[in-house]
Amino acid sequence: MIARGTAVGLGLIGGWCLSLLLLLVLAPALPAGVALLAVLVRTQLQTGLFIVGHDAMHRSLSPASRALNDRLGRLALGLYACLPYGFCRRNHLRHHRAPGSARDPDFHAPGRPGAVGWFLLWGSAALIASALHGHGPEVVLSYWILPLALSSLQLFLFGTYLPHRGGAPGSPHGAVTLAWPEPLSLLACFHFGYHVEHHSQPSLPWYALPACHRKLRRQAAGFAVATHAL
Repeated sequence: MIARGTAVGLGLIGGWCLSLLLLLVLAPALPAGVALLAVLVRTQLQTGLFIVGHDAMHRSLSPASRALNDRLGRLALGLYACLPYGFCRRNHLRHHRAPGSARDPDFHAPGRPGAVGWFLLWGSAALIASALHGHGPEVVLSYWILPLALSSLQLFLFGTYLPHRGGAPGSPHGAVTLAWPEPLSLLACFHFGYHVEHHSQPSLPWYALPACHRKLRRQAAGFAVATHAL
């Protein structure tokens, strides 16, 4: 029986590929409102690719098969922005060992490839593929490059900056949780606003973070009641 993480990962990867193919075919006939909605959906699926790669870094995508786990993670990050899976995994695990410190590559990594370099590489590949299939550059810019740019901003803002901005040295893992309603948390960044929960249990897949958040809230409420009783 296929693991849930593997099924969810394949679903997000498949949704990204299918939506891109459909939009490349249907783009000229889409009304403006539908086109805008398509960009937003593509942005969420683009972010989903990175989340799949992220779960693979923690080996929660396919716990029973490390080889399958890493292949899917490599595919997801490759489709996301030609990101090297091994390099990303090593640096992400360093982030978990020392979040928000001088040893955290998410905040302190001079000399590593910057966002501009990735956009130029991936954008060039997308435009070349578009030209080979007879599509105008505006189609690729709208449904491939723009979602990538918006997704990068989404991941940075809701997955890294806000969760670690308020993480004082005494706070758990140098992080804070964005305690938003679960539907909003899902749309914001696949529940990675529940960041204390993620750092507390890094092996939890993204879809298990809301349950972890509810559990920690119940524990905190129980502790507060017990302390008040004393």
